[in-house]
Amino acid sequence: MAQQDIKESISITSDIKEIRKVSSRIVGLLMERMVDKALIFDIRLAVEEAIINAIEHGNKRNKRLKVKVSFGIDNERMEITVEDSGSGFDHKGIPDPTEDKNVLRSHGRGIYLIHRLMDRIEYNDKGNRIKLTKYIKKQ
Repeated sequence: MAQQDIKESISITSDIKEIRKVSSRIVGLLMERMVDKALIFDIRLAVEEAIINAIEHGNKRNKRLKVKVSFGIDNERMEITVEDSGSGFDHKGIPDPTEDKNVLRSHGRGIYLIHRLMDRIEYNDKGNRIKLTKYIKKQ
């Protein structure tokens, strides 16, 4: 019997402490579906990186501004959308953190990690919303 598709949305303030509300819910849904623990780890890390970017770079840690996280899961995949209230950014202009000149930089690895961990990444034109897709399999 196929499990029911789930779609939810959570709005959080631009406070790093709020990230746990989102990641705990997503991890719980994945565990209920008996998704492989390595995939759960990848999804959680990518989601947390996307939310951190939204809080720090998008909303500039302004606690009056919200980060909206929408997610859906079915038997094939999980999709997560993270949207901040900021002015956006050009995702094509992010330097490669693996290049020698960037290796010692203190920032710039979040987007790289997200692209490595997820199966598909989409940005809106403004650059303040990212959609992450990961194909899941049962254990």
